[in-house]
Amino acid sequence: MSQVFVSTHPLVQHKLALLRDEQTGPKKFRELVREIAILLVYEATADLATELVTVQTPLGPAEGRRLAETVGLVPVLRAGLGMVDGAWQMLPGAEVWHIGLSRDERTLQPVEYYSRLPVSPTVDVCLVLDPMLATGGSAVATVDILKRWGARRVKFVGVIGARPGLERLTSAHPDVPVYLATLDEQLNDVGFIVPGLGDAGDRMFGTG
Repeated sequence: MSQVFVSTHPLVQHKLALLRDEQTGPKKFRELVREIAILLVYEATADLATELVTVQTPLGPAEGRRLAETVGLVPVLRAGLGMVDGAWQMLPGAEVWHIGLSRDERTLQPVEYYSRLPVSPTVDVCLVLDPMLATGGSAVATVDILKRWGARRVKFVGVIGARPGLERLTSAHPDVPVYLATLDEQLNDVGFIVPGLGDAGDRMFGTG
């Protein structure tokens, strides 16, 4: 899995421990998701192309570099919304589109209920944002949608992944790099990551 990057950064691991804690309330949970997203997007954008520019400082001209690629953020509703502010803080010019996928609790398969994409791709790189990579169904379906749409490059940025979901995503889309804060080994019988952190959407929006 050469395209899989699991962060070992101390700040990520510290914030992840707080995020997992069942005593962490919705407000703090949202803050932590945003902060972890900032750190993960920093890693996920390390290979973006840049171009040389000259800017004028108060003391004279200076050479620098600016991004030569445009980025689109694709949060998977609803939990992916929690990662948008952090990603946007790093990429304030990024376009944001939304894809809504719910999970059929009987089959554990994703069901698309909303997609807000322009007619044709307008960016060079799409970052799929979803805190939980559990069964992998939603991640695979989202990448399927983006590729059919014509996305040039797609990356997945999540917080906690489960090995079965990661293997499903990398098997279906080996060209899609995956960035995670951590990787857990198991899913329970209803497709939740163990130990995970519970339902990210419920904890984020206080609906659990």
